[in-house]
Amino acid sequence: MKVSSQELSTVIANTMSLPNAADLPPSAGRVPGNKGIWVGICCEFVEFLVLFIVYFVARAHFPEDFHAGAERLSQTAGVLITLLMVSSSFFIACSVTRLRAGRRRESIAWLIAGLVAALGYPLVKYFEIQWNLAQGIDGQSGIFFTVYYYLTFTHMVHAFWGILGILWVLTRHGFGIYTADEHGGLEALASYWHATDIIWLVIFPFCYVLA
Repeated sequence: MKVSSQELSTVIANTMSLPNAADLPPSAGRVPGNKGIWVGICCEFVEFLVLFIVYFVARAHFPEDFHAGAERLSQTAGVLITLLMVSSSFFIACSVTRLRAGRRRESIAWLIAGLVAALGYPLVKYFEIQWNLAQGIDGQSGIFFTVYYYLTFTHMVHAFWGILGILWVLTRHGFGIYTADEHGGLEALASYWHATDIIWLVIFPFCYVLA
């Protein structure tokens, strides 16, 4: 039996209690968020592009150190952070779609869920660092760990900015600043958090799997 994409989206929306795409206002040709956030996202991508170049240069010169170093990291921590980042991005995306459909209370609930998942990231990272230090792994344990700490700590800084953004948007959302027609701030937050999520999805395999 052949199922069309429209029918599939309707089934998914009904299953997860999400608004159907056909019920949302048209957004063709409109960039979500605002120009400022996209300038910031581009700067973030350029910054990590430089760091990834450093990663590959170091890996090309010290392949054995990168292979041995990756095996010493906690893959469990890496997987947990990945799940938290992806879940948080999904929850914030649900918040946007709910608000576009005029369901403000549900949008706030999804945004709170996104915040809770996002806060799990630094919590898991804290325990991971404690575990690393207990294993004698610090920034001076070799070239791989120097690159690893620099990449992950830089990403953590961007994640903290994102968490502060979630708190700011959630506060404004609670006061009714955003509506189904005017919610650029929420879209800007979602765009930034998705970008930060994408960068982690590159860091995770580079440091925990492929090295």
